Amino acid sequence: MTKILDVLERYYDAVPRVGGARGEDFGALTLFVQEGDGWPYYARPALGGPSASASDVERVLARQRELKLPESFEWVAETNPSLRAAVEAAGLRVHAYPLMALDPAAPPLAPHPDVRLLGPGDPLLAAAVTVPMLAFAAPGTALGEAGPAELAVAVADPAVAARRAMISGKLASGTTAMAAAARDGVVLCSGQYNPVGEVAEIVGVGTLPAARRQGLALGVTAALVADALARGVTTVFLTAGDEDVARVYGRAGFLRVGTGLIAEPPPEEKEERS
Repeated sequence: MTKILDVLERYYDAVPRVGGARGEDFGALTLFVQEGDGWPYYARPALGGPSASASDVERVLARQRELKLPESFEWVAETNPSLRAAVEAAGLRVHAYPLMALDPAAPPLAPHPDVRLLGPGDPLLAAAVTVPMLAFAAPGTALGEAGPAELAVAVADPAVAARRAMISGKLASGTTAMAAAARDGVVLCSGQYNPVGEVAEIVGVGTLPAARRQGLALGVTAALVADALARGVTTVFLTAGDEDVARVYGRAGFLRVGTGLIAEPPPEEKEERS
């Protein structure tokens, strides 16, 4: 287990840099700051660094506030067990998620007939980058209300065009790959993976709430895994939203290898600063 967590630690340190972020050194912690358009990254333990204290966390928080960045820390519980107490002492709230890696011996899932990979100019791309936002607004695996009508409204938001352009650029450069499940031209589920060398993280797999419980997320995950392995990736991993979602990924051959932790201010503090 230690070996896979070491692999993931190196990935976590590398992927923001590949995505266009610079790393600011705070000793025990590294703050990743996006340069130009792209994801607003987080702070995390410095690769091979000492344990972080509450004062280290406070220094990073001050810098995040100065730069008007999300006050966010991400790390693996088993690799940096003392960081939780430090971030909680600084007033942040910690959320835990199952961290899972693909079992190399797991048999591949059969391709789903409604799922395909998307290219940078795909006409479904705008909807594909929007579906996860509707999915994560109503998390879990239960059926929900948001369906094609809500998706059509969300896609019309002007902010979607910028997000589509960003993902299109990443698809063209090979820094991400995307798959979607669609029926009659309507995207029902989508997801991505981000490769760095021989490691890839599957991210943002979300199903339109009204289309859940049809195996679409498994189909999208299977397509992403197959594509990553075909491109020479040897380690595929992801963070599940909760234990129910983890059980779904277990059917795709993923095994629990650790616990991903995310720390951020309590909701009331986030609202005050927004």
